[in-house]
Amino acid sequence: MTLKIEIILPDQTLSLFKNTHLLKTYPVSTGKKGIGEVYGSEKTPRGLHGIHAKFGKNAPANTVFVSRIPTGELYEEKLKLNFPKRDWILTRILQLEGLEPGKNQGGNVDTLQRCIYIHGCPDSTPLQIPGSRGCIRMRNVDIIELFDLVPLGTHVFISA
Repeated sequence: MTLKIEIILPDQTLSLFKNTHLLKTYPVSTGKKGIGEVYGSEKTPRGLHGIHAKFGKNAPANTVFVSRIPTGELYEEKLKLNFPKRDWILTRILQLEGLEPGKNQGGNVDTLQRCIYIHGCPDSTPLQIPGSRGCIRMRNVDIIELFDLVPLGTHVFISA
């Protein structure tokens, strides 16, 4: 069984395939600043990626992460008021690495060095419109399901 993920930026969707069979499609939110690979751009990178690491296995839904480490907090609106500028990374993280040298791997276009993730977000966050700082945001229930299905190394193709 070969699983793969395809993220279609214009549609703001993430689809999971087993071989060529579509298993599920989820709504997502990608980079508010658009599409691009350059470090510091806060844009969503294109091309072929792989799941490099997984963080948050068995963590409660709404677990808050900073630098891939759980803070001990659970997201709630009151916490948002205390930290209005925080980029909320919740529940699970699938850390991506670029697999195309010069396009999304190496130099100033390296997806792994840019800390691009597929991750959970507050349930109040609008999806299917660009809004992230380059990552792919998902509903918490959806990222838990996806996290449990995909192994390390799963290919993730991001297309514009």
